[in-house]
Amino acid sequence: LIDAHSWMPINEGLHATAPLKFRDRKKYSDRLRETQEKTGHLDAVETGIGKLDGLPVALGVMEFQFIGGSMGSVVGEKLTRLIEHATRERLPAIIVCASGGARMQEGMLSLMQMAKVSGALERHREARLLYIPILTHPTTGGVTASFAMLGDIIIAEPKATVAFTGGRVIEQTLREKLPENYQTSEYSFAHGFIDAIVPRTQLKKTLAQLISLHQPQPLLASSEFDALDSSDSHAVPAQTHAFKLSP
Repeated sequence: LIDAHSWMPINEGLHATAPLKFRDRKKYSDRLRETQEKTGHLDAVETGIGKLDGLPVALGVMEFQFIGGSMGSVVGEKLTRLIEHATRERLPAIIVCASGGARMQEGMLSLMQMAKVSGALERHREARLLYIPILTHPTTGGVTASFAMLGDIIIAEPKATVAFTGGRVIEQTLREKLPENYQTSEYSFAHGFIDAIVPRTQLKKTLAQLISLHQPQPLLASSEFDALDSSDSHAVPAQTHAFKLSP
């Protein structure tokens, strides 16, 4: 997605600890260390600033190979800081989602990340700035229940699994057979949960077009608003951020 030689990672040194001293088949601290050595990543998301077809963007990309792309404290913190940076710099934010959900080895701390990232996105929205999540295979659990579905424009890749709870759990709970294509991006699109299905080969071009159409105008100085008020009774009020559509 990012133009060559334009990527600048941010907060790349953040890494998880094991505050709950959780253990399943192995200690969580050991699982973290082994996964870091295997993948070359400190946690399940990379964040940074770059240019997409010449347009500056804030981008987060989740890594499913890191404990199933699970959202722990580091994932939530890095995405929150990325969104806050995008809000300050008035940049569009993009998050490429690939996750099994919240990281249960961190218990309630992982679930708190849903609210934290969602709060940052709300402030980004209040600033009238663009946020686009991209749902890849799979996007599930607490990620789907938070930032993956909070976009202004939600894009998914073809045949991606998009779900909250696993299909078998739903069937056992409802005691009903689910539709065959249930929890696919195509099903979500047909029922209005996502806005577009875009193949990966077309993704950069599509994002560039959407970002170009949603560029915020520079904020007007108060003197410029006074001039508008005196010349036009239907002038935009001072607290409104206007947008223009590029041809």
